[in-house]
Order: sequence, then C-alpha cells, then structure tokens
Amino acid sequence: MRTRQIAPLGALTLALVASGSLTPAFAAAAAHPGGHPGDPDFGPNVTFVDPSWTTDQINALLTSVNDEDEFSQNRHQIFFEPGTYGSAAGQDDPATATGIVNGTVGYYEAIAGLGAQPGDVVVNGAFQVNPVVSCPNSPWACQSPGSLTRFWRSVSNLAINPIQRAVEDDAALPFPAGTADPHQLRWAVSQAAPMRRVDVRGNLTVFGRFGEYASGGFLANSRVTGTLVTGSQQQWYTRNSSVGTWDGGVWNMVFSGVQGAPANDFGPLAGGGVGNKTTLDTTPVTREAPFLYRGSDGRLAVFVPSAHRNTSGVDWSTSADAGRSVPISDVYVAHPGDTAQAINSQLARGKNLILTPGVYRLDKPIAVKRADTVVLGLGFASLTPTDGNAVLTTGDVPGVVVSGITVDANVPASDVLVQVGPHNSHKSDPADPTSLSDVFVRVGGPWQGQATTSIEVNSDDVVLDDLWAWRADHGNGVGWDTNAAEHGLVVNGDDVTATGLFVEHYEGNQVLWNGEGGTTVFYQSELPYDVPSQAAWTDGTRDGFASYRVADGVQTHTAYGLGVYSFFNQGVDIRDESGIQTPTGAGIAFHSMTSVFLNGSGGINHVINDVGAPAVGGFASPQVVTYP
Repeated sequence: MRTRQIAPLGALTLALVASGSLTPAFAAAAAHPGGHPGDPDFGPNVTFVDPSWTTDQINALLTSVNDEDEFSQNRHQIFFEPGTYGSAAGQDDPATATGIVNGTVGYYEAIAGLGAQPGDVVVNGAFQVNPVVSCPNSPWACQSPGSLTRFWRSVSNLAINPIQRAVEDDAALPFPAGTADPHQLRWAVSQAAPMRRVDVRGNLTVFGRFGEYASGGFLANSRVTGTLVTGSQQQWYTRNSSVGTWDGGVWNMVFSGVQGAPANDFGPLAGGGVGNKTTLDTTPVTREAPFLYRGSDGRLAVFVPSAHRNTSGVDWSTSADAGRSVPISDVYVAHPGDTAQAINSQLARGKNLILTPGVYRLDKPIAVKRADTVVLGLGFASLTPTDGNAVLTTGDVPGVVVSGITVDANVPASDVLVQVGPHNSHKSDPADPTSLSDVFVRVGGPWQGQATTSIEVNSDDVVLDDLWAWRADHGNGVGWDTNAAEHGLVVNGDDVTATGLFVEHYEGNQVLWNGEGGTTVFYQSELPYDVPSQAAWTDGTRDGFASYRVADGVQTHTAYGLGVYSFFNQGVDIRDESGIQTPTGAGIAFHSMTSVFLNGSGGINHVINDVGAPAVGGFASPQVVTYP
C-alpha cells in the first residue's frame, strides 16, 4: 500500500505516525511504491489499502483525498486489496454506525477493488456522493447546484453492504448528524461518474436527499439487490445489470440488458400523463471496461473483457472465455511528466499502457498503432495538448481498448483531440471491436481550450461506452469565442455502437454521424447556453444546429432514448429548429425522444425534423415515441 507522498512518507502517514495510530505493517508498506513487493511504481497518487488497515485509517485516507475543487489538477486512485473492510455490525445500531468504512467520493477520485470478482472485496459502509446542500431548512431551494456538478469520480469492482452515515450537520434533516441512513448507498451524481462492476447488497439511491436536481448518470455490469431509486435524476442509463426494483426518474430513463428493469412506458399513459422509461431486453453490442486485479499468484494483471452481442445481466467472469489477462510485465506504467515520445517508444516495443493519476502535457499524440493494445487511465488521468495536436490516436487496426481517461483541450486549437483510426480506415473485426469506455473530454473548464472536434471515429466496428464530451458552460476559459468547439463526436466509420452518450454545449452539430449501421442507446445533450444571437447560430438553412445529426445520404441508423435540452441564457429568443435531424427511409429508426426547455429564453421548435411540439417555456418536454 502507498499513501500520497510529500517526502518518503506522505503527510497522512506522518500524521498517523505522530498520533501513534499507524501500525508497523502500515508504516512499512507505505514506504513501498506498490501494494506488493513485485508491483511497479504507480507513483504518489495511487494508494493500495489492505485488510490490515483499521477503519479509522481508511476513513482518514478517504477524507484526505475527497476535497479537490471542481477543476483541480490533482488526481487520486485508491485500490482495495481482496478482503473485508468495516464491520457489518454497524448496521445494527443506526444511531452510531461505528466501525464502518464511510467516505465521500470527491472530484478526480476513483475507488476500485483488486479482486477478480466484485465479491472479493467487501465493504461494510459506504462510498457515497452527496449533493451540495447549502439550505437544509428550505430543501426545495437547494437546487443550485444540487448534484448537477457532481462529475469526475467513480467506484468499481467491489461489493458494498451499504451502511451510510449522514454527513449533513443539521437537526432539521431526517437523519441527524451521527446517525445512519437506511440500508442504502447514496450516489447522487451527474455525468462522468460511472459505477461499474459493483455489487450493491441493499438499495442504491442516485439523487439528492431532498430531490435536488441531478443530470446523470451511468451504471453498468452491476447488481443492486434492493431498490434502485433514480428520483429526480433528469436522465439515467443502466446497462447489463440486475436490480431488485426500480423507482423514480424524470424525462429519459433508459435500460438495456437489465434484469428486473421496469417495463417500457415512454409516451402517453393510459391513465393520463406520460411515461419516461425505454427498456431494451438486451444490449446490441457490449465491451466492458478493462480493470486491474490481483491474481491468485499475487501478481497484478489487467483483465480485458471480450465483446458480446445481445446480452443481458451482469457478467463478472474472468475465465479465458470471458476475456484475456494482460500481465503487468506487459504494461508500461506511465507517470505525469512522461513525454509522448517516451510513451510511444514503449508502445512501439509492444507494451500496453497504464496512465497513473495526474495531468499529461503532450506535444504530440499518444499513438496506438498495434491491434489489441490496452490504454487504461487510473484516477482520471488527464491528457492535454500543448501544440494544437491530438492527444491520442489509434492506427488502422482492430481491438484497441481505451478506458478511464480525461482529455482537456488547450490553445492553440486542435482540429481533433481523440482520433480512432485514420481517415479511410478499413481494418476492423466485429468480434474484436475497438472500444472507448469512460472517456471524458472538456473544452474549457480548467483553462481555455479550443478544438473543432473532440472525438472522431473513422474505424468501423467501434463501441463507445459512457462518453461525455463537454464544451464547458462554467469554469475557466468560458465564452462563445473563448472555448470555441464545433463537434463533440463525429462518426465516419460503419457499424459504430454508442451505449451511454453524453454530448453538451458544442456550437455546431454536437454529434455528426456519417457512417452506416450506427446505433445509439441513450443520448443526453444540452444545447449551448451562451448563443449570443440567432445569426451567430445557424447552419445556413435553418435556425440553430440539431444536436444529434445523421448525415444526408445515410441509409441505416438506429437510436433509442434521446433527450435534447435547451437553456439559452443570454436573454435572446434563440430557437433550434429541431434537436434531432435525420434522413428518412426503411433503415432509419428512432425510438423514445424528447426535447426539454430547462430555463432561459427561446427553445426547441421540434423534437426530430419537423415532428414534435415546441419545447418553449415552463419545463415543456414534448415527446416523440417513434420516427419515422
């Protein structure tokens, strides 16, 4: 195990030594760069926790890393070695709930188990995310920001027996300070906060205590034995999971391959009102995210799941049939400060790549040229260009797996930030698709950035699983001309599947789909807030730009569960002719679409092409069930 380090031992370690609460085993391991003597050096921002740690030590660690600002450049990865943490007896006395692991998961914090199965790491307690609550005595005034900015954090590959201590210190709350919530885990998040491969042995609640707005989220390959409560979540996507029961949601709740999912009810209901649920029995194509684990021999390896079609339920197998294990000896472990040239040299030698937490400033792209190469980011490892370049490109090869990276545009502007395959790529394998999972792109926010296209997919047979491309609406370097960006995603390849696609605030078509055979399951998008005038935002033939645009001439495309939202905040009557624009034909099929007026002025005239009522004023949310 390793703590954040200042000198040979980190500040937390030194404090625990001084207090006398640090065990000799803890002290000896903290000076070592990995969890086991044979592990590579993962650097100062990766911590390995093992069962010798007390709950006090674990909770102190969690407290020390959960307070980063929204645009901090610090990054944290915490790994739990196989074992049991905290005491299940804590749930027997909700007035005290002692002996439990109890930590808030903050910005740029990733928590993961190192078992081959989620149940190899059992946590009695909670890794929780709570909304910003500044007015607990007037709960319905707590909407801003609520959970709307709970981004960039994750938990994966472990089992949680949820015993959640309340964190708010106010007697007016239903669970006063020092007590515990019911047998539930609260994960009140929005975008870029995935929960994967988690076994929640109780209830999972994904919205704020008083119904504070949330704009998430993503749950995949997980089991919730109790109730999954989505509550005030505006939209939520659950994929290839199992739930006991489900409750809540506002406009666009999508389930694919979820055992226990509610029935599809999107559209008018027989008793009045409208439904908000889109349910697919299976997911068309999946490739689960790779993950680090410790084998029975004590050595680390990266498990790379295989791709599957038309699947449902969880799949936690690590057998040879389920995927492949890459030994850590075949992985180059990079650290912030490594140059693109140094990283590319290792890739050229046949290594796979782990990016340890931090910010990588690159004067050329990380170039992945070998088929089946794995690029795995830990702790929201972030890549930014320094010379108008891309930060990551792949060759004309199949099977590349990229997961867990954050990308920040910079100046000078880049034409593209992440490019999957060169133009006119033709080498692909439907059984071994290239995949991007948990890839998050920002244009503005930490600093000024500009990029014409955030992600460009030129290869065929690609899976895009939980992507958020975001032209910042707040933070640093934000303005119509300051963080200029045209497209979040451009798809030129054929047979590309997106499962969980979030694209927001770009100034042109936020998604432009030129390839044939494309499929999207769940899409969430807000139009740009800061449009200064209608003249500044028009494609030349119509008002505004459709958020989701299938190019003229495309003959086959399918999409399920799409929501496009408007909040024009410049006091000008800005209109978007339609949130979705597509050609029509026998091979085109859209299901479950809505436009939503969130706030501000103007709005969206039609949901798709010239179909659907306007979304103008008063939380209007017209629906179109199928098109054409």
